[in-house]
Amino acid sequence: MNKNIEIEIQLISPNGKIPSQKYDSDIGYDISAAVDITLKSNDVTLVNTGIAINLPKNCAGFVLPRSGLSTKHKITLINSPGLIDPGYTGELLVPLINHGDRDYDIEVGDRIAQLVLINTNKVDFKLVDSLPETDRSSGGFGSTD
Repeated sequence: MNKNIEIEIQLISPNGKIPSQKYDSDIGYDISAAVDITLKSNDVTLVNTGIAINLPKNCAGFVLPRSGLSTKHKITLINSPGLIDPGYTGELLVPLINHGDRDYDIEVGDRIAQLVLINTNKVDFKLVDSLPETDRSSGGFGSTD
């Protein structure tokens, strides 16, 4: 049985919007812009979201591009994926880059990225002399074709 993780969120701008899913089957939660802003061609712009979150211990947040913005308008995240560690409680800022040859206008409420949350545990690496053989082993890129 799945148990929901509770994430504390603060709206730090009147235009801040709680991240949401379009469909129940979605993994990502859409993050919206809290400002009207123009993304200049071939430039990076930090876009305010108007929200801050408090992730619980062993939970990581990954900010990912939206496929529609990237394929239709050549706009993506410069540091994809962006990692949000537990303990960072400042405003979520989204660093978008416009790879297009035209400026692109973002309006308040536009979905600009998506947040994926991953529940993690600490890892202990164990040094061994060899690893077990598997179907893939060291087949490399494309070994599942």
